[in-house]
This record gives sequence, structure tokens and C-alpha cells, in this order.
Amino acid sequence: MNKGQSPEPLDFFIWTVEDVGMWLETINLGSYRQTFRENGVNGEYLEGMSMFTTEQILRFIRRCHMKWGDFITLCKELRRIKGDQKVRRPWWAPACLSTVFLKVAKSNRQSRVVSLKLEP
Repeated sequence: MNKGQSPEPLDFFIWTVEDVGMWLETINLGSYRQTFRENGVNGEYLEGMSMFTTEQILRFIRRCHMKWGDFITLCKELRRIKGDQKVRRPWWAPACLSTVFLKVAKSNRQSRVVSLKLEP
């Protein structure tokens, strides 16, 4: 990602904390940029928010000092960029399986690339 350039919505779940901050600016929630940075909110965290319980949502809103309207805006924008995601053949899949992969991926919108964290 180029410095100062808005992050690509495609693959938002691999955004860094800085990418999330730039995205917040584009959706008019830039006032939360510093708070999100301090709380380490990255793309993987945003992706996981769809699985939050009510208690976790309330805790997130309190921790980030968000207004309900702003939280709803955040959720709507997340839903929008999730819907805009195009399914792509991963680099490791052979080209001859492109059609099969895309068909399966479209039917299973849960298929995502997960960041790999290696423990020392």
C-alpha cells in the first residue's frame, strides 16, 4: 500500500492499523482514528466483528468511545465493502482450477485468507 493512499477494499481483512485509520477518514469517521490505533484495530479485527456477541459489541463501543450512530455507520460500511469483494483465485491454485475455485468460493462467502501468526 502506498503511503497516504486509501486502502483497497478487496482483502480488507489484511489491512494494518494504519490502513484502517485511512479508511475511517474516507467514511467520515476519522475522529476515531487515534482510538482505533491505540486499541490495535486492524482488518482482521474488523472481519471478526461480525461474530461479536452483544456484550463484545458494547465493550468495543465503550472502549472506542463511539456514538451509536457512528457504530452503525461503521457496520454499514463494513457490510458494503464485504459485499464489494470480488472472488479471486489464490496465487497457489493452478490456473486449470480457476473455475472450480471461483464457483466454490462464491457459494461459500466464509472462505477468507487468514493471517498466519507464527509463535517463536
